[in-house]
Amino acid sequence: MGAKLLWLFLTSALLAYYLYTPIPEGVGEPWKVMLISAGFRAVGHLAEVMDQLGLMHYMEVLTLITAAEYVAPTSDENVTVMDTEFSNVAVRLYLPRRVSDGPRRAMLFFHGGGWCLGQAGMKSYDQLSRWTSNLLNAVVVSVNYRLAPKYHFPTQFEDVYSVTKFFLQSSVLSQYGVDPDRVCVAGDSAGGNLAAAVAQQLLEDAEVKTKLRAQALIYPALQPLDLNLPSYQENVKKSILSKSLMVRFWSEYFTSDSSLREAMALNRHVPVEYSHLFQFVNWSTLLPAELKKGHVYTSPTFGSPELAHKYPGFLDPRAAPLLGGDERLRGLPPTYILTCQHDVLRDDGAMYAGRLRALGVPVTHQHAADAFHGAMTFVLGPAKLAVGQRLFSSYIEWLNENL
Repeated sequence: MGAKLLWLFLTSALLAYYLYTPIPEGVGEPWKVMLISAGFRAVGHLAEVMDQLGLMHYMEVLTLITAAEYVAPTSDENVTVMDTEFSNVAVRLYLPRRVSDGPRRAMLFFHGGGWCLGQAGMKSYDQLSRWTSNLLNAVVVSVNYRLAPKYHFPTQFEDVYSVTKFFLQSSVLSQYGVDPDRVCVAGDSAGGNLAAAVAQQLLEDAEVKTKLRAQALIYPALQPLDLNLPSYQENVKKSILSKSLMVRFWSEYFTSDSSLREAMALNRHVPVEYSHLFQFVNWSTLLPAELKKGHVYTSPTFGSPELAHKYPGFLDPRAAPLLGGDERLRGLPPTYILTCQHDVLRDDGAMYAGRLRALGVPVTHQHAADAFHGAMTFVLGPAKLAVGQRLFSSYIEWLNENL
């Protein structure tokens, strides 16, 4: 009997540990959010153990989530769905069946997952793209770019940029009945990073004649220079996207060399010769007062130049769109940016919104005070959240008015 009671006690304690996560005040459906957090934390712990034991790479364990979520391309009465390739890069294509009075709108969508996880065929992304295509009567191209740790920057960027350039050719747009004046890029998290980088790069590409109508960035990751912003400090241990996991995503984007991750965790990875770049991420001047919340800005602690010389990608605007200069940003199309209060990436999006607005770019910055990173993907199934549905509706409404 004693052994059974001990087993029951330990099991209950372990279950309580995984289930209970303090949920910030104001977040709706707290028990459902707690269960979602518990699932992410459990997978994260498993990944850490497997990685430490040398059995599997940390990111390979996390891809179990991706594999469990995969759905085959399935057409329905509203949208034809197919897997194909554009410019030798895998894409999932969504073609609306509704009759159109003229050429259609189109979206190039880049999924999130820290440049290491995710795919267009995940149930959540498949559903979001399917709904977007149907609601906007738009062609949607969801890109399956190659992932770390097998591939590092700039591979991910090059894949999505290659697809974008291919799709923006007049012959391709004509083939799919797309209006060349009504094309946008969009993405969430790491996909938001890629969308922002693509939009900037297109401004300097003389080969591309078609201009983007808009860009939609959903809780985007936009800079790895300062990983101690107020949002990183306030959300350091949030289980869906903790500071340590975001640092791991950022470092893995550039290399599997753990020395970069260790330096990033200490916020000591930028050498002094690149100190001028901090003007683009100085939250003391770029964040609105309500997001500073009494935090005191401290000057950066510079690191050894060795890492920057070996892995210069983290200083490249194609990986860190917030590092783009004013002249480059000034030409960007109307922009939608979603940020969530309980998200380490909150301040990246807020700073970008402020910079673009100051340069005269039309910006809609939706800040969800009751939401967390990834909230918009929880719009179906048992994990469906009201906040996710609300954010998706606002996103679609903006696209409908601006695309």
